[in-house]
Amino acid sequence: MRHLNRLLTNSKIFFIFWCILAAFGTYFCMYAFRKPFTSGTYSGLLLWNLDYKAVLIIAQVMGYMLSKFVGIKVISELKASGRTKLIIGLIVFAEVALLLFGLVPYPYNFVFLLMNGLPLGMIWGVVFSYLEGRRFTEMLTMGMSISLIVSSGIMKTVYFTVHEWLPMISEFWMPCVIGALFLPLFLLFTWMLSVIPEPDETDKLLRVERLPMTSEDKRAVLKEYGIGIIGIGLVYMMLTTMRDFRDNFSVEIWNEIDIHWDKTVFSITEAVTGIVVLMAIGCLSLIRNNIKGFWGTQYIIALGLLLSGGSTLLFHIHLITPFWWMLLVGTGMFLAYTPIQVVLFDRMIALFKIKANAGFFVYICDSAGYMGSVGLLLYKEFFMKDLSWAKMLMQFSYLLTIICTCILIFTAIFFNRKIGVKGPITGILDRMPINSK
Repeated sequence: MRHLNRLLTNSKIFFIFWCILAAFGTYFCMYAFRKPFTSGTYSGLLLWNLDYKAVLIIAQVMGYMLSKFVGIKVISELKASGRTKLIIGLIVFAEVALLLFGLVPYPYNFVFLLMNGLPLGMIWGVVFSYLEGRRFTEMLTMGMSISLIVSSGIMKTVYFTVHEWLPMISEFWMPCVIGALFLPLFLLFTWMLSVIPEPDETDKLLRVERLPMTSEDKRAVLKEYGIGIIGIGLVYMMLTTMRDFRDNFSVEIWNEIDIHWDKTVFSITEAVTGIVVLMAIGCLSLIRNNIKGFWGTQYIIALGLLLSGGSTLLFHIHLITPFWWMLLVGTGMFLAYTPIQVVLFDRMIALFKIKANAGFFVYICDSAGYMGSVGLLLYKEFFMKDLSWAKMLMQFSYLLTIICTCILIFTAIFFNRKIGVKGPITGILDRMPINSK
């Protein structure tokens, strides 16, 4: 253990690799408790005249949304000493809910997916708290960035594979089985997170020390930057809604656009998307100047929005195949979504020297995002039953590109004025030499 601590403290390369692997593994395993049930079709099952799969997804997303609201307080005030116990307790709670989902018969078991979502929404904040506020934060969060993109698709492939091996297991029991399979791995990666050293003095100087926030801290931040945060939150809300819709109903979308699709397509498209986003986040990590890093993040978000809408247009006029549309629309969406979640607020805190942590901002945006997801699902079920899943994704993609690009321009003007008032306050720090970890 002492040898491991020395390596983490003295070897920058080992430290970065360890953090990337630990964050990727922990968040990847979380998806084993959250997403496998969406691979089931639950054909012919209805509740309140609604498709039962839609009911299940709405229930879990509502739980996840409530978790985000709770997380605004819990994650922003979380102390380092309580992180490991909290994250393990959250996952155990989620697995028990999946066990009850299998035990309790249809149609009464949907409530346990709401319970399953309640703890899972806070996992991201706990994992990110180990990584934020460091001079390598963008690089360290590459693992989470990849996991955000590839995990759901891989879990769908895992679901179909396990179901082929164990065909006697019903759709209601499969989520619990897959969660149990991944629990030991989750505990291993959580231990890896727990031994990561806290940020050193250089980290605190360059990126600002991240401390638990008080109610007064939150009010002060919202008073100063509330307009910009609302703008980013609206962009993030639409991106989250589209990401969830595409992910939850990807099986149905593929059935509509290509009847010959193969189960491996989920892993292929998400793996390619992961590589592209990884390269983008990696480029951001090379920018030491916080002003340039902040604007560079916004440029990537804008590029993602344009790619998402542009690829939908090309598919609409039959210039690209279904495979390329699903690949490009997903790549564009994650190019816009991921930097907001893992880079933008970390840079913003460092740029303006805010007494805050990234979890506070992200959980405000996340809570709004999952409200949008629930709203879209309910709207589709009650008012757009005859509209196909693929057409709905296309329409939402167009709206996303137009509305979010306009909002992004507005927030860019707001923050540019803030930087103009406060001046280039990170200039001296960015010229300082950085010691090896």
